[in-house]
Amino acid sequence: MDEKPIDKHIILDELNELKDLDHDYSDGRILGSMCTKAHPFAKEVYYKFLDANLGDPGLFKGTKIIENKVIESIGELLSIEKPYGNIVTGGTEANLMAMRAARNHARKYKGIVDGEIIVPQSAHFSFKKAADMLNLKIVEAKLDNYKIDVESIKQLISDKTVAIVAIAGTTELGLIDPIEEISKIAHENNIYFHVDAAFGGFSIPFLRDMGYDLPVFDFSLEGVCSITIDPHKMGLAPIPAGGIIFRKEEYLDVMAIDSPYLTVKTQSTIVGTRSGAASAATYAIMKYFGKEGYSKLIENLMVNTKFLKENLEKIGYEVICEPELNLVAFNHPEMETHKLAEELEKLGWKVSVAKCPVAIRVVLMNHIKMEHLKELVEDLKEIF
Repeated sequence: MDEKPIDKHIILDELNELKDLDHDYSDGRILGSMCTKAHPFAKEVYYKFLDANLGDPGLFKGTKIIENKVIESIGELLSIEKPYGNIVTGGTEANLMAMRAARNHARKYKGIVDGEIIVPQSAHFSFKKAADMLNLKIVEAKLDNYKIDVESIKQLISDKTVAIVAIAGTTELGLIDPIEEISKIAHENNIYFHVDAAFGGFSIPFLRDMGYDLPVFDFSLEGVCSITIDPHKMGLAPIPAGGIIFRKEEYLDVMAIDSPYLTVKTQSTIVGTRSGAASAATYAIMKYFGKEGYSKLIENLMVNTKFLKENLEKIGYEVICEPELNLVAFNHPEMETHKLAEELEKLGWKVSVAKCPVAIRVVLMNHIKMEHLKELVEDLKEIF
């Protein structure tokens, strides 16, 4: 820290120089991110609530009411009349809360102390963090055509299983696991079932309403206990805005810790001090768009997805699988994937390489417009 105060203009000049090193969503060249540029209205509301602390909701009663309203709205989207949960920092924290709820519930009601969680090989790395932090053992279920193999789950269930996890919009391919079948298995075996819909949660419901043939993934399935859904992805809320929704209040209760010096006496979230700005911004942007607005948004992204997929195939690239959501993964028929990534990087495209399978993945988020895709296609033609 400097000894004396520095003029704010000098500070801003320094920060602007450093900010220029960042990539900007608006240039349309960030191809592998599941986050995007937040909507200006959401940013405006976020700023208004910067000082609100939901870790001490008795002091910020209005902001807590807003969070409750957001959870109700997301719950409606996920087919549950009385949801419980919180707006948190993102999918990782939401998944951590879900696994903590599952562990504590199994510990209290089943006496399981050395629990296991069954996750697909396609699961997000946050579950490895959860297992490490919560002293849980990860048991990986096999994949069948890049989706979790239901028979593999059946074989892996043991008297130590505290949770089964499935994905609605996998990070690498955007695919939806056979959640309806898994829900039945979890329900029949009385096992906590969590759905990670961080990516797909804000798009699958609207696509299904538009007639897309996509699997059911939500609380209409009796075995589903909790769902992760991220407003800061397809919901266009500012980072950080993740969501965790529970079917029953008891899943929050088993995580509750005494907080005697706050205005509420127990706390179930992982973090203590918790920004109310994310809840307010999410509430505002959901009201602003409504179902109609989100439907138009995701429909446009699916048009872009189809355009990219079809043009890749025309050039001769190998598309890994038929896209279910707004994500396309592909490879060159002869060039090694990481080499292809290097070639795209040289041309200014910020790409990511999937691990399972190894492939270039393009997430068709709101900042990638049709003109950007046409530029990308031309560059891919040159590389080919």
